[in-house]
Amino acid sequence: MKKRVALLGATGSIGKSTLDVIRQNSVAYELVLLTSHKDAAGLLALGREFPQVPLALSGADQEYQGIAYWGVKGLLRAIGECGGDIAVNGIAGAAGLEPSLAVLNAGMDLALANKETIVMAAPLVLALAAEKNCRIIPVDSEHAAIFNLLEVHGRDELDAILLTASGGPFRNYTKEQLASVSPKEALAHPTWNMGVKICIDSATLANKGLEVIEAARFFALPPEKITVVVHPQSIVHSMVRFKDGTVYAQLSYPDMRLPIQQALSYPVRGGASWGTLNFDALTLEFTKPDTTVFPMLPLAYEALKKGSAYPVVYNAANEIAVAAFLENRIPFLAIPQIVSQVLDRDWSVSPTIESIREIDSQARATCRGGVAAW
Repeated sequence: MKKRVALLGATGSIGKSTLDVIRQNSVAYELVLLTSHKDAAGLLALGREFPQVPLALSGADQEYQGIAYWGVKGLLRAIGECGGDIAVNGIAGAAGLEPSLAVLNAGMDLALANKETIVMAAPLVLALAAEKNCRIIPVDSEHAAIFNLLEVHGRDELDAILLTASGGPFRNYTKEQLASVSPKEALAHPTWNMGVKICIDSATLANKGLEVIEAARFFALPPEKITVVVHPQSIVHSMVRFKDGTVYAQLSYPDMRLPIQQALSYPVRGGASWGTLNFDALTLEFTKPDTTVFPMLPLAYEALKKGSAYPVVYNAANEIAVAAFLENRIPFLAIPQIVSQVLDRDWSVSPTIESIREIDSQARATCRGGVAAW
């Protein structure tokens, strides 16, 4: 029997990679939902390719011919009605949290590329998954690597996680050089083909900061047990160290189709091959990140250690600051400065879905004020 797949964010980079996997493994998977935020044309084109699959456009405020669901409420209703076995959440940013909750409430497994789900609401999301007897399978290449390594080796003797980071397009830049970089330069990621927001986050190392928070919460480790290592080739996707000092690594080409395929096929391994490493021409480098030049990484550790709603605030402020940079309203180096100013406030609050929504909104408003005053 085919596994029924709901694809959230079908027109984005994760969505396109997921569709490649499904096309290559059409005997194993059946699409039951395709969604997009605002790309109506792209979604309708997919509808023509997959004419039996319902479509949802979450960013629409009116009905589109050929699209069965629209608006955020329509998206959540579509998730509840699609009858999927597993959903791939490729929605970018905080907007992915409620769809993740809807997936779990519908009794589907969650292949999670939306790291903000765990960053913002890990205790609530993990508890809901346990209550509904659903699995959450990471799709981010780093967390997918850790997940699969622990599946093979177990986690009883796990001591630490080593998260690899490409370093982005500016890994060798000084602060003086970063002062004048443009959005176009920041979007030119050297190894990965990613969406706009995640490219900027990679350039600031905020993406790695979010991944540190996600790893700590998903794999239940304290911040001091998670280390970031800059690895510009993006071949080693992460490593785990056990208590006897042994380190195990997962290596593959930087291609999101592999972790997506692993998540869809879990708990078995199978499907298409997305490239075999050639060790005759392989050089691997590892260096320590420069947290002075790239302060978004230590800010993430600070938010993680403070706990409460600080990870929510880190994510929300970063989203607003990145949008302002992309619109040329602030320079690149203003992103961490403004995020730091927002984090300096008191964000201690008990996490509930309602309080997370409220804190997220407050943090965004505070950050907009910081942008306006720049």
